[in-house]
Amino acid sequence: MRWLLRSKIHKATVTESRLDYIGSITIDGDLIKKAGFWPGEKVLIASNTTGKRLETYVLVGPKGSGVICMNGAAAHIVKVGEEIIVMGFELSNKPVKSKNVLVDRKNKFKRYL
Repeated sequence: MRWLLRSKIHKATVTESRLDYIGSITIDGDLIKKAGFWPGEKVLIASNTTGKRLETYVLVGPKGSGVICMNGAAAHIVKVGEEIIVMGFELSNKPVKSKNVLVDRKNKFKRYL
């Protein structure tokens, strides 16, 4: 069994930060669907801006909003305006075909990679 990349949102821009929330990342519902994430799913966040990484879980944001919001402690690590990658993994004994979503600067779907 190996951990394999299953889903990715590439080059997303953090649009909001909410320190007073318990935790998580809020992602535009359309992007969640395109990438194949589930609400509550554990994800790895990598900042292309700073190189920092963190794990958290997915919350569904309004569809079509372009929202990428770092909540709680994660908001101390990744800031508004940073470019990030959101990755989900699957434990499998076979290769996995990942869904890799590329977005523009407003977090709108551009294409699958």
